[in-house]
Amino acid sequence: MAEHRSMQRGALLDAARSLLSEGGTEALTFPALAERTGLARSSVYEYFKSRAAVVEELCAVDFPVWAAEIEAAMEAAPTPAAKIEAYVRSQLDLVGDRRHRAVVAISAGELDAGAREKIRAAHGGLVAMIGEALEALGQPEPRLAALLLQGVVDAAARRIELGAAEDPAVITATAVGMALHGINGPA
Repeated sequence: MAEHRSMQRGALLDAARSLLSEGGTEALTFPALAERTGLARSSVYEYFKSRAAVVEELCAVDFPVWAAEIEAAMEAAPTPAAKIEAYVRSQLDLVGDRRHRAVVAISAGELDAGAREKIRAAHGGLVAMIGEALEALGQPEPRLAALLLQGVVDAAARRIELGAAEDPAVITATAVGMALHGINGPA
């Protein structure tokens, strides 16, 4: 019985990821979850009391996995500059992933404090790692620089998501270039 409940909960979270990646937070409704999973709407309420509860669980499940992938890429990089490149590239490589699209939709949506806190905690570890790499490169304001760098990554991710005119590889290369060389590009 517990295994069956766990499978249904997993199916609901998977349906939630799809709905979020297709239509953002507005698309995540209990009727839509019920329809996607073949469960009665009343059954959906047995697993989650609210939309916020679905979002919070997705944050708890997906953010750590997503952050761990980026962290692993950074840890494998041999130099501070390579760590920064890995930070940018690994996030942008995840843009096509449904989990990432769900995470982006969640971040853009209205969240309750619990979900926001989970996102902040997951991002916090990444920001700390990137801050260390920036500090090693001589950046006098590593925390601020890390937050601004994340802005570049977020802008590049949005551009890829929107299917902008540029090839995703060009967007990624430009974001990496900005992260490592500022607006001057490679020396």
